[in-house]
Amino acid sequence: MSLEIDLFDETQELNEKEIREIEKLLNFAATTEAVEEGSELSVTFVSNERIREINREYRQKDLPTDVISFALEEEGEGELKVVGGDLPRILGDIIISTAKAREQAGEYNHSFMRELGFLTVHGFLHLLGYDHETEEDEKEMFTRQREILDEYGLTR
Repeated sequence: MSLEIDLFDETQELNEKEIREIEKLLNFAATTEAVEEGSELSVTFVSNERIREINREYRQKDLPTDVISFALEEEGEGELKVVGGDLPRILGDIIISTAKAREQAGEYNHSFMRELGFLTVHGFLHLLGYDHETEEDEKEMFTRQREILDEYGLTR
């Protein structure tokens, strides 16, 4: 499986090994979820201040959060679905706060890489349409996250 992934580290905190690991994890998750070859997404690592701005602007929540996803396949009211035989599937954007990831890694007593992987898979599953609005949906999504991370070998 090979996704087209645009990775941006606005914080300049991640090293090349961590970035490669995120790419490998996303490709693994895409394979387990049977995502089409060549599908596209972006992942941007930002500061708490930047994710707070995004959270305020798009979700009307004036506080930093750990991960936000913008699924391009979600159709809003009055929007039309764009389809084309030759076009790649464009999944959307994942935005992750590295500061929140470090903070939460400490709280949960696991590695920064494990938390970064968890947030990446969480955001990726949102791009695929998973959510946690209901108890049943939450159970399904969090079970799937754990399965992907465990199968990949990024455990607590």
